[in-house]
Amino acid sequence: MCGRYTLAVEEEDLVQPFDIDDVQYEITPRYNIAPTQTVAGVRSDHGKRILQGFHWGLLPFWAKTKKMAYHTFNARAESIDSKPAFRSAFPEKRMAVLADGFYEWTHEGEHKQPYRFRVKSRDVFAFAGLYDDWKSPEGEIITSCTIITTKPNSLTKKVHDRMPVILGEEELNIWLDPGVSDKDLLQGLLRPYEAEDMYSYPVSRSVGNVRNEGEELIERIALNSK
Repeated sequence: MCGRYTLAVEEEDLVQPFDIDDVQYEITPRYNIAPTQTVAGVRSDHGKRILQGFHWGLLPFWAKTKKMAYHTFNARAESIDSKPAFRSAFPEKRMAVLADGFYEWTHEGEHKQPYRFRVKSRDVFAFAGLYDDWKSPEGEIITSCTIITTKPNSLTKKVHDRMPVILGEEELNIWLDPGVSDKDLLQGLLRPYEAEDMYSYPVSRSVGNVRNEGEELIERIALNSK
């Protein structure tokens, strides 16, 4: 599962690395992004890459209420083509959520200890995601998304039995290409990221409270610290 992550960067850190043509969402550094919040994502539209805000928790067009988003902030790669909430978005509504790190928790003694995971070769990376547009009974249009998860690599499995799908540059180009419809090809992208290109470190348990924000949340701590 991926239920908390960071994007502690500025807009200029995203536009060139991800070949963004149109910015429709204001980027500010964030250290504790959680489900149901608005997140920064990229999608393709008529040959252009658009950076926009997405409600984190996918609302398929047929959802009856907005509450469904509490259960759809992650999508398992293994069943993405069969689960009703995701199967209609998979062929043609693919996007990527931008991040510079993510958190996972493990039990250490009496407490759950959070760790932050990062990619060595890139300051900012992309999670594979899906999106959809939902219309509320009042007529409001909400564009929402989910982050796809897969089996852990050798680093993340020390903490959790799932990890978000992180896309390399070539994989991202394929994933965002609306002209790609080969499901086997797309499924092949949804694999664990190379453990050798990642690292992790313990951070403050304060990150467990979604109301907490600030640069101190991503600082490395000693394990006997709070």
